[in-house]
This record gives sequence, structure tokens and C-alpha cells, in this order.
Amino acid sequence: MKPLNCIIIDDEPRAIEIMESYVSQLDSLYLMQTFRNPLKAFDFLKQNKVELIFLDINMPNVSGIQFLKSMPSPPLTILTTAYSEYAVESYQLNVVDYLLKPIEFDRFLQSMNKVLDLLNPSRSDSIHKTTSTTPAKNHIFVKSGAKIERVDFNDILYIEGSGNYISYQLKNRKILSLGKMSEVLGILPIERFIRIHKSYIVQIDKINSIENNQVEIDGSRLSISQTYKSDFYHRIKTIEE
Repeated sequence: MKPLNCIIIDDEPRAIEIMESYVSQLDSLYLMQTFRNPLKAFDFLKQNKVELIFLDINMPNVSGIQFLKSMPSPPLTILTTAYSEYAVESYQLNVVDYLLKPIEFDRFLQSMNKVLDLLNPSRSDSIHKTTSTTPAKNHIFVKSGAKIERVDFNDILYIEGSGNYISYQLKNRKILSLGKMSEVLGILPIERFIRIHKSYIVQIDKINSIENNQVEIDGSRLSISQTYKSDFYHRIKTIEE
């Protein structure tokens, strides 16, 4: 697949640097230009074929929302912001995704998977065909000290990360292992698990209640951080529908 032409629009230099570093790690993206002034980006879009925009919402003079509304047929767009209150309006604009700053690389990758699925429906179709004909994997093997333990997905309540250690919280016990949260998230079934905090991944079906931006699972209350709040509530809303 030919790399997608993309641009980054953000008035914060540091935010641009972070997104540039993420984009540079993917062969599926080609960064054409970055802009701190949305009006200059608007002129660039008139003269160049851009397929994907990483667009900040909170900018002086013209907000990202206003910028999108000004274009009759905007390219695929991923909104970025430090504020969660624009989530509902952004989904009404049919953006691909809504990323809350600070944006972590694994969350950025989830957005790119959404983009690729939109551009190549057969990609997701082939995944569904594969999973329908191949027995779904329902467990992982976790190394804990000198022992390697089988952990069934259904037994996991939540996963907690602290430094270089990962704790798998099961119903009646926990398993401690070396690892990173981003690595664990990559091997879990995305339809069953979701990250709600830099330190927590939870199994959606194990959530007993949600209150005051906390989930309650088997007596434990885990915070939903601002970074993952929008994606979490969007997933829950999708499941309810």
C-alpha cells in the first residue's frame, strides 16, 4: 500500500515534535508538512493532495473544529487536544478518532488501525474471515519468576503496570511479571480489553459499575485518566448501542 500523505496542524512545537516522531515510525505514512498556523495549512490543502490530517483543536484565531467545518470535503482527520469536552462534537464531524494529550504511541497506533480499516475494508474483512475459521486464542502464557503460567483471558479482571512490572489481577490471586503495558495491550483481544489509565488495562465485561471517572471491578476502584477518558466512554457507548 502506498504511504498516506499527511500533515500535522498544531500551534504547540512540542506537540508537533511528538506527532512527527510517531509518524516517522510508520511506513504507511508520509509526512508532507507541519503547520503552526491553520490558515497556512488551509492554503496548502488547496494545492496539494493530503489524505490524512492530525489536527489540534485548541488553536488561536481558528480552532480545529472551525477549520474542519470550513472545508466541504476534508481529508480523513484525527483530532488532537488536551481537553475532553469536544469529544461529542468531534464525532458528529465524522473524524476518524479523537486523541487526548499527552498521546501515547500505543493509542496513536489504534488510530492508525482505524484509518487503514477505513481505506481498506478488505483488511478488516480478512481479519473476520480468519477469526471465523480459526479457533480464537483464549489465553496467554506469562513468565513469573522461574515459572511460566497459562492465563485465560476470561480470568483476568484487570492488569496493572508499575515501572517495568506487570500485575495480572485474577479473581483470587495475582501474577507478577516483567513487561510493559504497551506490549501487553498488543497481545490482548481489543474487543475485550481497554486501557483506562497509564497504569490500568481492564476487561470490559468485568466492570461492575462506573462512577466519578472510576470503574469498579470486584471491589477494586480504578481511575479513568484524562488521556483515555474519551476513548473509554466512546467504547462503552458503542457497546450499549
